[in-house]
Amino acid sequence: MQKIKSLMARQGLKSPQESMADLSPVENLRIPSKEELRELREQPIDPQAEQEIIDSIEEVYFSNDSFDMVQHELEKLPPELNLQELEDYRDKLKRQQAAVSKKVADLILEKQPSYVKELERVTALQTNLQLAAVICTNARRQLSVAKEGFTEASLGLLANQRRRQLLTGLLKSLRTIKTLQRTDVRLSEMLEEEDYPGAIQLCLECQKAASTFKHYSCISELNSKLQDTLEQIEEQLDVALSKTCKHFDVSHYTKVQLAYTLLGKTQTAMDQLHMHFTQAIHNTVFQVVLGYVELCAGNADTKFQKMQYKDLCTHITLDSYIPCLTDLCKALWEVMLSYHRTMQWHEEHDKQEASPTGEAAAAESDESVVDRSYVKKKLEHGLTRIWQDVQLKVKAYILGTDMSNFKYDDFIVVLDVISRLMQVGEEFCGSKSEVLQESIKRQSVNYFKNYHRARLEELRMFLENETWELCPVKSNFNIAQLHEFKFMGQCRSPSVSPSRQAASSSGPAQEQLSLFQQYLQEGNPFEMPAEHREEETEDVLASNGYESDELEKSVYQDYDSDSDVPEELKQDFVDEQTGDVPLKSVSRETIRSKKKSDYNLNKTNAPILTNTTLNVIRLVGKYMQMMNILKPIAFDVIHCVSQLFDYYLYAVYTFFGRNDMPVPSPSLPAHGGREAGTTRVVGPACLYESSGLGLISSRLRTTLNRIQESLIDMEAAGENAGVHGPAEDRKEKVPSPHLSQMVVLTNSGTLYGLAQRVVATESLVFLAEQFESLQSHLDTMMPAAKKPFLQQFYSQTVSTASELRKPIYWIVAAKAIDYEQMLLLMAGVKWDIREIMSQHNVYVDVLLKEFEQFNKRLGDVSRHVRIPLPVSNVLWEHCIRLANRTLVEGYANVKKCSNEGRALMQLDFQQFLMKLEKLTDLRPIPDKEFVETYIKAYYLTENDMEQFIKNHREYSMKQLANLVNVCLGSHINKKARQKLLAAIDDIDRPKR
Repeated sequence: MQKIKSLMARQGLKSPQESMADLSPVENLRIPSKEELRELREQPIDPQAEQEIIDSIEEVYFSNDSFDMVQHELEKLPPELNLQELEDYRDKLKRQQAAVSKKVADLILEKQPSYVKELERVTALQTNLQLAAVICTNARRQLSVAKEGFTEASLGLLANQRRRQLLTGLLKSLRTIKTLQRTDVRLSEMLEEEDYPGAIQLCLECQKAASTFKHYSCISELNSKLQDTLEQIEEQLDVALSKTCKHFDVSHYTKVQLAYTLLGKTQTAMDQLHMHFTQAIHNTVFQVVLGYVELCAGNADTKFQKMQYKDLCTHITLDSYIPCLTDLCKALWEVMLSYHRTMQWHEEHDKQEASPTGEAAAAESDESVVDRSYVKKKLEHGLTRIWQDVQLKVKAYILGTDMSNFKYDDFIVVLDVISRLMQVGEEFCGSKSEVLQESIKRQSVNYFKNYHRARLEELRMFLENETWELCPVKSNFNIAQLHEFKFMGQCRSPSVSPSRQAASSSGPAQEQLSLFQQYLQEGNPFEMPAEHREEETEDVLASNGYESDELEKSVYQDYDSDSDVPEELKQDFVDEQTGDVPLKSVSRETIRSKKKSDYNLNKTNAPILTNTTLNVIRLVGKYMQMMNILKPIAFDVIHCVSQLFDYYLYAVYTFFGRNDMPVPSPSLPAHGGREAGTTRVVGPACLYESSGLGLISSRLRTTLNRIQESLIDMEAAGENAGVHGPAEDRKEKVPSPHLSQMVVLTNSGTLYGLAQRVVATESLVFLAEQFESLQSHLDTMMPAAKKPFLQQFYSQTVSTASELRKPIYWIVAAKAIDYEQMLLLMAGVKWDIREIMSQHNVYVDVLLKEFEQFNKRLGDVSRHVRIPLPVSNVLWEHCIRLANRTLVEGYANVKKCSNEGRALMQLDFQQFLMKLEKLTDLRPIPDKEFVETYIKAYYLTENDMEQFIKNHREYSMKQLANLVNVCLGSHINKKARQKLLAAIDDIDRPKR
């Protein structure tokens, strides 16, 4: 029914018979006859009503052909049957069947013309087929006649002729076979001569000929033998190809490549070549390391041969480490050089093939172009692979041994060799050698931590045994003269290894050549020549403190030329006795008269340093060498360099900057300032410290605290035990050094160890100057992210070295002059006199005598150790400031004073200044206004005094109060006195 519905919907194309055949058996029973169809057609019916009847048919009747409509209708019957309903339902079904039958009949009648037309075409086709059968029968009959028409005699004649021709060809073939059998001997001769192209050419020709006669049984054996020979040639060719990996020979390689070209295996040859290079690297390094391991083992034990290369590297002894590394790099260089020359050969070969034009270029096959392109890409890709293999082999060797206990020079040699190898890698394939850098960085950090720890301990030992005597060096001494800093002179660029610098210094022409160009034909970049120690021989020490005659001559050879006189001598001449500089420059006559009589003149330019200072400078040079070769640990090295300076600075301060021992003069606070919990001492020294002119700047104090917290192991020294945490936190720290017992700082005859203090302090200043000169070089090595550390180190630590002069020399100044005696003498003076005196008091003479004695002792010290002008100035400044503070303190102790007494004070102070200016060239006199202002304050009125108290905070409360009390009765009444004392108390209250 589904088909009928679709047919009705689209006016189907089937014949009436086909349409009726599609109906189910049940439907076939109900198909109307022709008469019924006619009646249905003739029976008038409304088309719309007919369509509605068709649409009222249940959808299930149109589902599929297997639908059983009888069963469907029976299942629909209700349980209780009603005849009237059944008859109504039957009439409905009849109407639906009549409508469908009528529709089908209409469709069949519409297609009747098409059916008739198609039947006519079938009849015509049957007629044509019968005609074709007749034609085929006639053709077969004629072919049979043609076959019988050929004679056997004609075909036999042709067969005999063909047999004759075959026999003639056979004779020719037998002669060729005879020749082929004789080629085996010639092939063997060619292989012995290594004429691989000729042997292959001959073998291929023989194979070609043999393939022509392969139908002969004897030739099949010969062909098999030729194939075996060809395979044998390929094997020998592969061996010959492997030989080029270690020792490249142009003619040999040309033959091998030509042979592979004849075989048509250019690409295969390149694959094999890379495999051989990989194998060559492995075999080479294994044999080199195995040789050293067996040599050091001293027996013929074969267990080493069965080891993996990585395990074998762990058996290298410390003594054989560097020679083995050198030989390893030499062998690997040979392999890489062979690869480099292989690439060169292919580049030149490609140029030669690409240069011909015309017919030769046109004849070049696409296959050869593809081969050349493949070879080029393979070679370029192989660069990275081979260098990676080299790196991994060397990495295994580097990490196979713990180098933390190596000597410094040996470790530098290792770094130098690896640096040269990384340079080779950069030129070989442009690689940054991350694998090598990481491995050598691991070893370097490990080595450097141990090395630095040992050097810090060594520095502590040096400092504790240092007697702070002057190390005599030439006046033209410079750190560049030390062989540790030779690398800076050889090459300004810190990115070049010392070995490369040595090579570059040999000639300007070689600077432009790469290592592969320099050592293309012979030599090896890893051949370590015997170092010329004469270049490293230092001549920085002056013999017995005297300069050489040549230096003296160079200084004084021409008295008429200012350019020949040292700048320092032209400007100032330091007095031997006082260490001071006169106001006027010394004349040439003075220089001429002094040149033979006193060597101190020559020592004017000589830097002040100790053996320990020299040792620190050498360490810095060694550290910089390591940093120069290995950039990745630059920050670690610079950090350790800063610790060397920190420790030296801290030691100098600890030894000489703290006043911890009892002295006859007023007690001085430790560290140059009052410590928490110390007893307040009344005296000039304490007054000087409390006046706001602190000896240690906040920057220096911060630096010292930082050094103590980060570098000094206080627990090891027994100080603040248990405060600084567990032992692992102290690994990077060093115990605080102790001053040698040989150094005496309590003897007044030596100005309390002034010579040692000068040597210690000025050697630190000299060390800071050397660090300043190295700053630009260190800055270029420091990673960009870490540069702020370096800048902070210089700005907060190195620049503070000269600030140590104040606390160190202040201790000498505080003890050198008896300020207490002066206070006692001033206390005995009567100041409430009624007439103006013309003679100054005795205490002024006593004080000046103290200064003369100080000047004399200063001169005695300068005979042994040059006292630089800044040191002399600091000493005199401290002494004068303390003296002036003592004068003010003495004037502040006065109970009664008149106007004439004040005038006497002025007279005493002027007398002191006049005599003092003859002893020192220090201008202006320090704290001159401090004393004069205090004396003149006696004459101030009440209002001016109140303003004076507010403006002059540099005076102590006691001094200001005494000023008010002494003026009481003269021009200040009791009411004003109370007001002024209250103002003083208000000022003092915030300090409590």
